[in-house]
Amino acid sequence: MAAFASLRRLTFDTQGLEEWDTGLLIFLLQVLDQCAQGNIPTDPEGLPPGVQKAPEAGPCRAGAQEASRKSAREPFLARIGASALRFGQSATETVEFVGEAFLAFLRLLRGKARFQRSDLFLIIQDCGAQALPIVSLISLLVGLILAFIGAVQLQTFGAQIYVADLVGIAMVRVMGAVMTGIIVAGRTGAAFAAELGTMQVNEEIDALKTLGISPWKFLVLPRMLALVLMMPCSVSMRISWASWRHDRGGGDARPEPCCLFP
Repeated sequence: MAAFASLRRLTFDTQGLEEWDTGLLIFLLQVLDQCAQGNIPTDPEGLPPGVQKAPEAGPCRAGAQEASRKSAREPFLARIGASALRFGQSATETVEFVGEAFLAFLRLLRGKARFQRSDLFLIIQDCGAQALPIVSLISLLVGLILAFIGAVQLQTFGAQIYVADLVGIAMVRVMGAVMTGIIVAGRTGAAFAAELGTMQVNEEIDALKTLGISPWKFLVLPRMLALVLMMPCSVSMRISWASWRHDRGGGDARPEPCCLFP
């Protein structure tokens, strides 16, 4: 502002300017804002024809004004109302999704659902075999953490011999199923969302609707069916692995056998 204090009028000379981009618009907006704060008149006649109207009616200033309006803090009751509306809309969409999924499974049981079996096998491979390494790695790391924490705590009572029992029972009863569900939901669910989102952007789903093919039967049902089939297999594999580690970890030093299930 000190540099603008001695100015009486601002003019522009762009005779040697051949090309310009949005950087010029941003610079002009900053200069004009400074001039407006200092009540300095400006003469845009020297600017290129495409730039003369941009600082006053261009998208940059409109976007800045819109951003400033949005940044204003809304009243507390208005935020509560907006949150309630969003919650209601989300609950409605969830109920609609569950209903559509249930109807799709009913059509599958009645033999009226149409989808490509080759796609189902590919999705089963993606949910099962390709998800096996990451599920096994996470299960191994969780087991190591449980063993370390349990050994430190059981050492106080001289019961380090039950570390293998602690890890085996925890993995079989709870952690195996929970970790498998979380990993499959994060990995496979993200892949499904990205794939279907790309199809929506490319208007492939609209093309299926135009051809009279239900996206629920052709896209959603195979993925849900693959998850329903592969989740018990993945959990069973984790339980089998944990049971084997449980039997191997205790050796012959355990005074009595331990029951994995109540």
